[in-house]
Amino acid sequence: MATRYPPPVTSLRIAAPVARRFLVLRHLLAPPRALPADPASVLAVVDRLGSLQFDPLEVAGRNHDLVLHARVPGYRRAWTDGLLYEDRVLFEAYNKGLSILPVAELPFHRLTWDRARARHEGGAFDEHAPLVEELLDRLRREGTLSPTDVRPRETIDWYWRPTNQVRAILEALAEAGIIGISRREGNRRVYDLVERLYPADLLAERRSERESLRHRLLSRYRAHGLLGSGGQAELWLGLGKAGHDPENPERPTRTELRGELLERGLLNPAVIDGVRGERFLLTAELPLLAQADREVAEAHPPGGEPPGVAFLAPLDPLAWDRDLLRSLFDFDYRWEVYVPEAKRRWGYYVLPLLFGDRFVGRIEPRIERRERSVRIERLLWEDGFDPLEAPGFVGALADALDAYRGFADAERIRFPRDRRSQAVARAVEAARGDQGRSIRA
Repeated sequence: MATRYPPPVTSLRIAAPVARRFLVLRHLLAPPRALPADPASVLAVVDRLGSLQFDPLEVAGRNHDLVLHARVPGYRRAWTDGLLYEDRVLFEAYNKGLSILPVAELPFHRLTWDRARARHEGGAFDEHAPLVEELLDRLRREGTLSPTDVRPRETIDWYWRPTNQVRAILEALAEAGIIGISRREGNRRVYDLVERLYPADLLAERRSERESLRHRLLSRYRAHGLLGSGGQAELWLGLGKAGHDPENPERPTRTELRGELLERGLLNPAVIDGVRGERFLLTAELPLLAQADREVAEAHPPGGEPPGVAFLAPLDPLAWDRDLLRSLFDFDYRWEVYVPEAKRRWGYYVLPLLFGDRFVGRIEPRIERRERSVRIERLLWEDGFDPLEAPGFVGALADALDAYRGFADAERIRFPRDRRSQAVARAVEAARGDQGRSIRA
C-alpha cells in the first residue's frame, strides 16, 4: 500500500515582528538562559536544534559551548563533554561543518563517512598504506591513540595547510568512520576504533542516500527555523546542488528532497513581509508561531518574561542565514575570525548581542584564563540604539555579564576604555549593587 501523506498546505503569510518573535521563541532565547541548570538541558537544546556546530577556537569559549551558555543557566563545558565522551549519547560528525549530533541519528549521518572512505581509499589510504596499517594495528593492540603518541613523519599537504602525516591519516580514518574520537584533551583528539565507541547494531544500520540526504536537509531547517531555498553556500554543505548535478546525475537534488519534506507534511512554506522568497518552518512548530502571533498582538514581551540579553555564538543557528538577519532583523553580521585584520569591519571574535527579539549590538569578549578575567575588546551598538535609555536593558546586560563571568570562570570583567563603554560599565555597576565589584570599568 502506498504511503499516505497529509494534503499539501498553502503558504503562510507572516508579519515581520511575528517572524522575529517566533525565531527567538523556537531558539529557546525568550528569555535566554531559561532552561533548567542541568546536563539534561544540553540534550533539550540538541533535540530542538538537531545539531550544534563544533569549532575549537576558545577566544570567548568554544562555539557549541556558547550556544548552550545562551540557553542553559550555569552551563559547564564538562556537561557536553560527558555526553560526548562518557555517556556517548552525542557524537561528532560532519553535518554543516563538524557538528555535535545525537548518536541515535548516526545511521543518517554515516553517509559522510561512506563518501569520505570512498575518497580516501582512492587517495590517502593508498598513498600511505603502511602508515594506515601501523595506526590501525596500534589501535587494535593498545587502545586509544592520539597524534602525539606516534613518531612524527614528514609533513604532507592536507586540506588548507601542511600537516604531519600521522595527524592527517588519523583525521582521514576518522572522516571515513573507521575510527572515532574517544575524548579530547584540550584541542588534542584521542581516537579509538569506532566499534569500541558505538553499539554494533547502530553501526550496522544502513540508510539509503536519499533517506540520509532528506534527513540532513530537514536538520538544516530544524536548526534554523525559517530557512529558504537559497542563501550562502555553507548553509547547504554536504547536501548537493539545488538543481541537476551533471557530475552526480543519480543524486537527488535539494529541490526534490525539500518537495518530499513538504509532501510528507514535515515542512510548511511561508512568506515573511519584507523578506524576499519563500521560507520554510517545521510543521510541528506551528503552535510556536501561533504563540508568537498572540504575544505580538497583545504587546507581550518574548515568552511573557522581561526581555533578556544573550551573547550569541558566531555559528549559532539563529545567526546562520546572514541574508535573513539583514532583511528581517536589520542586522549585518559576519564572523571575521578568518578575515584579514585590515578588512575586518567589527573585530576578530565579535558576538551578536540579542535583547528580547532585537539585535542591538556586538560584543567581543576575550577570556583571560590566567588572570581569571574577561576583557571586552569592543562593545558596539546598532544605529539608533542607546543602551542607557532602552528600558530594562542595563539590568539585562548586567545579568548576561554575570552569567558570562561564571561561564568563563572569571572574577572580573574589564570594559573598553572609550567614553561610551565606560558609561555603560558604570551603569552596569550601579544596576548590580554590591555584586558590581566584579565588573571593572
